[in-house]
Amino acid sequence: MRKQLTFLFAFAIFSSYLFTSCQKTPVIDEAEVTRIISTLASDEMEGRRTFTPGIEKAAEFIAGEFEKIGLEYMDGLSSYQQKFSMYSLRQESAEVSINGKAVASENLLVSVSGETFELKDVAEADIITVPAGTNFQAAFNEARRATGKRLVLVDPSHKNLFVRYKGFFNRAARAARVMELDNDNGMVMVVTEATSVKSVDIKVTNSVEENSLANVGAKISGKRANEVVVFSGHYDHLGIRGAEGDSIFNGANDDASGITAVLTLARYFKDSGKKPERTILFVAFTAEEMGGFGSQYFSKQLNPDEIVAMFNIEMIGKPAVSGPNTAWITGFDKSDFGSLLQKAVEGTEYEFYADPYPAQNLFYRSDNATLARLGVPAHTISTTPIDVDPDYHKASDEVSTLDMAHMTNTIKAISAAAVRIISGVDTPTRVDPTGLN
Repeated sequence: MRKQLTFLFAFAIFSSYLFTSCQKTPVIDEAEVTRIISTLASDEMEGRRTFTPGIEKAAEFIAGEFEKIGLEYMDGLSSYQQKFSMYSLRQESAEVSINGKAVASENLLVSVSGETFELKDVAEADIITVPAGTNFQAAFNEARRATGKRLVLVDPSHKNLFVRYKGFFNRAARAARVMELDNDNGMVMVVTEATSVKSVDIKVTNSVEENSLANVGAKISGKRANEVVVFSGHYDHLGIRGAEGDSIFNGANDDASGITAVLTLARYFKDSGKKPERTILFVAFTAEEMGGFGSQYFSKQLNPDEIVAMFNIEMIGKPAVSGPNTAWITGFDKSDFGSLLQKAVEGTEYEFYADPYPAQNLFYRSDNATLARLGVPAHTISTTPIDVDPDYHKASDEVSTLDMAHMTNTIKAISAAAVRIISGVDTPTRVDPTGLN
């Protein structure tokens, strides 16, 4: 009996040793960081522009990395790609009459979301007036954010500003894109002396082209399935532009650096060998450069109340102005997310601080904004001095301009700061959507 117990005890010790020795020690390695970003920002990816073969190659690479790490698919998917459609709309015609009088094209600005848009009954319209002395910019933005059939009457005193907006809007909307076709959603803005509408006759026709695109995401299931921490970045960039010199906009810093962090963090938390307390999602968004369409679609596929925090990572390839091992956080005042990260790295070599470029409005210029508007403590972590960066949105945004040691340390800082949130020790306060632009 004693020999049997001795054997069982020895076997237990050996099994424990074997199990421990088979566990991977999580590590964030500069060589691995360099490998990933060098692939994503290579000429082979052709600048990763949305709707091009280059971005499809990037998506396949990211999905392949998730598979090698051994991550799960996101809920409801049978692959790592979260596919969806966008529709390109080109205006073919617009006929508008108000109170029996046709509106000249130079006094007309149209933004509709469907193949056809008709308004024949005043009772169906939301009539918005922009009188003289009103803040035209604020009125324009409010009308654009609204939904339904909107008819906006602009006093002629705003004509000069209207023309400027019309010119800019038409350039941006030559091939306007929407995620869903909606023939009952649109804004028609006219310069007119009319302040009331007795009759209206509007018909707008668009040509429609459907395009397919995809976010790439993966999951580590936690003990709390309904409490989710998101790590994200965008993998699209500007593609190939121009015919002379270097025409490939590789987007190494913007935002191959963020996706490199997402992939590195995915491996790090997977290799820990322990089931996390909270579920972790790792997401590479598409179409950020076009207006954040990837994050918009992603946000509609889950319950935002279940997202505890979003670490959106963008442009971490260059040291911050405050020195090495420091990173800044957008929207620092919108929740206590930043303060919790500061607390988590106290006593280490790392430091987080508030976005030093408030005039750049960066909180609203990345994929975090979509979820923040739903109340999620969603913030972007960055390090690049955006106000003076010579490579931003240029062909010179190459891996050779980046500091690999700095980027590796930033990823380490994010991993250290995230532990308390993933483990359930810390929970950031929610963002108040009513206080957002």
